[in-house]
Amino acid sequence: MLETQLSALSDGALPGVGEALGLISGFDDTLVDGLARLSEEQTAALVALAGGLGSTPIGPRAAEAAEKIAAGSISEEHLAALAGARTTLFGAVHDALLARLDSALGRTRAAWEGAQSASTDPLTAACRSWLVELAIIGWRGVDHDLASTADQAIQNLLAEPGLRRPAILLDGLAAELRASLGAMERLPARRWADLWARALLLTQTGGLEATERVSGRLLPLGVDIHEHGTAVQVQLHAILEPHGRLVRTSVCAAKVDTITGPFVWRLLSSYPVLLGALGKRLSLEITDMPLLAGGDLLWQEGKASAGASTDPFATARVQLSRASAPAVPPLERHPVRIAEPVFIEGYQSDGRALRLDGTSLAFDLDRLPQSGPLTPQLLKASTACIGLMRWDGGWRLQPLAVRANVKKEPVAVHNSDWAQGPTDPSVLKSGAKVGDPVAVLKERAGRLLRR
Repeated sequence: MLETQLSALSDGALPGVGEALGLISGFDDTLVDGLARLSEEQTAALVALAGGLGSTPIGPRAAEAAEKIAAGSISEEHLAALAGARTTLFGAVHDALLARLDSALGRTRAAWEGAQSASTDPLTAACRSWLVELAIIGWRGVDHDLASTADQAIQNLLAEPGLRRPAILLDGLAAELRASLGAMERLPARRWADLWARALLLTQTGGLEATERVSGRLLPLGVDIHEHGTAVQVQLHAILEPHGRLVRTSVCAAKVDTITGPFVWRLLSSYPVLLGALGKRLSLEITDMPLLAGGDLLWQEGKASAGASTDPFATARVQLSRASAPAVPPLERHPVRIAEPVFIEGYQSDGRALRLDGTSLAFDLDRLPQSGPLTPQLLKASTACIGLMRWDGGWRLQPLAVRANVKKEPVAVHNSDWAQGPTDPSVLKSGAKVGDPVAVLKERAGRLLRR
């Protein structure tokens, strides 16, 4: 990614983006105090949200929903229409930003050809009822009883593999609401509205079906680690040969908030092929593995084997610029979900941002995982980076791997280096002192089962 490409990203504001985000913020503010008693300003915000989509197919339905809710008639159908309107506006912002990024990178992208089915699973009905109640009461009105009302419904969803995705999302939202009771002066209105709208739509749609099965060689680029108090997900970004396509594959596990740092990798021990390849920097041979239209491989250990040693930096330098990107599914079209692999080298860094030929790009330091070896100090010493381009009010680079000079010696450090356990002596020493929380919890669980 060259200086001219970096400068192209900041080439003036995109028309309509600010206005769309303003409409969304107005709606999000109504969820803070709830929809039960709307002020004139909040009613106007609902009408404005629907009006912003007046010329689209969803416009009339959103306008009707805004009118009914303003009159005090709040139903699941009306809330779903407004959640859909909000998601559509975010989708338009996402598409404008991604088009600019693809243009700057010279990256080709497939057109969306997938299908989204409706969900008829009765297990999701109870969760939607809870989401409706949250919208009526508002974030400020949530108490412990309301935050916990959905616990049994979420547990029922977690027991069904096909519903694990909305279940983990709902579980995370409920946990955040409980943790915030009486502890927050300023509520994360945008984040909670994102989670609420996404959960409401996910519980009404079926999962995406695999559009094809693919075989070939996966060349890893880097690993993005998503960690929450109740779940952890490891997402590998890679190039699939011989197709020359950018793909992702993810594995996840439920957790408790006492399991953090390098110990989260222990929760993924049922994926030894994947973790072994990540820890040893190997390629992966896959056979007949399902691939979704959005570029996600559905990981199946039995259809993968470790391949030869590979250098992600060589892969990124040679192949990333000409790899084709997948289409983005409708419900994934949100600016904060933009995560495009890029490779940048030959820059200078102060640990907070890199600078290349007069153009600056900030590092997304908030996304550096505790379960990997990357630190701001390594970023400061780095001269090359494989990362994900993200947008949150502006473009940022989330590092997945860096090349740096440490004690005058060149080193390559990756998020996935601790996939089979930490390699840093100081981390090993610290872990020996505090003990292994996963082993402790397993031992306690075994003791309870023996009683």
